[in-house]
Amino acid sequence: MKVRSLIVLCSLTLMFALMGQPALRAETPLTADEIVQKAVSRGQQDLQGTVPDFIYRKVTVIEELDGSGKVKERREKLFEVSYRDGLSRSTLLQVDGHPPSDSDLKQKSDNETSVRQITGETRQVKGDNRENFLTAELVARFDFSLTAITNINGRDAYQVSFQPKDPKLPVHRIMDRLLNQISGTIWIDAEEFEVARAEVSLQSEVNLLGGLIGSLKKLTYTLERARVAEGVWFSTLSKGDFQGRKLLDPTHIKTKSQSVHFHRVAMNEGTKFAED
Repeated sequence: MKVRSLIVLCSLTLMFALMGQPALRAETPLTADEIVQKAVSRGQQDLQGTVPDFIYRKVTVIEELDGSGKVKERREKLFEVSYRDGLSRSTLLQVDGHPPSDSDLKQKSDNETSVRQITGETRQVKGDNRENFLTAELVARFDFSLTAITNINGRDAYQVSFQPKDPKLPVHRIMDRLLNQISGTIWIDAEEFEVARAEVSLQSEVNLLGGLIGSLKKLTYTLERARVAEGVWFSTLSKGDFQGRKLLDPTHIKTKSQSVHFHRVAMNEGTKFAED
C-alpha cells in the first residue's frame, strides 16, 4: 500500500510540475525549398531600404598563372564601396599601391560593361546588387536539398546543396549557359536567413559565344559573408579559381577579394551615387 501511495504521489508531483511549464510543441522542420525561399524574401527586404547605408574597403588580388602554376602577373586593387538602397557602387582608389591611371579606370569601366553583357543587363545602373544574388529567378533554375544543420561563425546554419534542374534549360544570355553547369552548397543562417557561405563549382566545360572567344573548363568559387550589425550582412571574403581558354591560348586565373572596415554612414534622403 505504501508503494502504491508513493507511485501516486510521484505521478501527481510530475503532473503538477509539467502543468507549471510552458506548453511545448513540436516544430515542423523546414524543407530545403522553404529555407531558400525565406532567404530570397530576406534579400527582397534588403532591397526595400531595410539595410542602413554602409561604406567599406575592398582589396582584390588577381593572379595570372602559367602552365606550371607559377604566377606570371599579379595585380592588387583597392576599392571603396558604398552601399545604399540595396545597391553597391565601387570607386577604384589604388592599383598596386598607386593611384589608378586613366587606363586602369578605363579597364574598370570595360569590365563593368562585360559583366552587364554576361548577365544580360541592358541598361547602365548606378550600382549593382552583389549582396542580393539569391533571387527568385536564380533559385528557380536549381533543385535544393537540406544536407545538415551546422555552425558558421558561432551561429546555426542550414547546409543546402544545389544542382541544375536541367542542364539544357533555355539560354538567353552567357550567364544562363554557365548557370546550367554549376552546382555547389550554400549555408543559410538559421535565424536571419542570410547566406553565410557558398561554394560553387563547374560540372562541365562551357563555351563562350560558341567557343569563338574562349571557354571555361574549370571554376571553383567560395564566398563568405558576415553579420556586421544586427540584421546586416556583407560579403567579406571570396576566392576564385578559373581555368580555360582565351581565343587560342590557355588561361589560368586566381582571384581573392577581402572586405574590411565596415562603417555605417548617415546619408541624406535625396543622396544619390555620384555620376561617373
